[in-house]
Amino acid sequence: MGTSRADKAATHERIVQTAAARFREVGVDGLSVADLMRQAGLTHGGFYKHFASREALVDEAVTSALRNGGEALRQKLAARPDVTMEDLVAGYLNAEHRDGPASGCAVTALAADVGRCGAPTRAAYAAQVEANLNTLQALLPPELSPEQRRARGMLIQSALVGALAMARAMGGEHALSDEFIATVRQQLSALAHAAPPQP
Repeated sequence: MGTSRADKAATHERIVQTAAARFREVGVDGLSVADLMRQAGLTHGGFYKHFASREALVDEAVTSALRNGGEALRQKLAARPDVTMEDLVAGYLNAEHRDGPASGCAVTALAADVGRCGAPTRAAYAAQVEANLNTLQALLPPELSPEQRRARGMLIQSALVGALAMARAMGGEHALSDEFIATVRQQLSALAHAAPPQP
């Protein structure tokens, strides 16, 4: 790849990663092209050399944020094969994650935005939710049936995403935000080990 092509690819990636972080922080509609390009250290006029439209950027940046989040989770789990559901829940529901959306989970940060995006972005979101669900199911007790594991995994993922979203909406200055984090962590740890329901 020639220098100019390599430079263009690096610039393109810088725009995508800047957008991915900022979208997690302020939402898809909270960032203008001009602000994005300034934050990426570029001029506004260069945007259309990289993207056919703002929607094309949104699709690529959101998909990248989801993919990167999934890869980060896979790397953490590979580094710690003995990880428990409690470890995963504690690593997700905490003040640091609540207060750092730019580097946090895109599934939570972009849930409302993705519903208004194009089909490719919604498909990428669904794929990441499914991957997360598979991860959660693998950490549940083996005595659960596959159907019970999937249902419990869905409940846990919904609680993780919902609790983090509400805690972020309230912010760290509200005691209820911390209470949501602590209570949902405790309840999910108990649920992870609960016996299968009796028929």
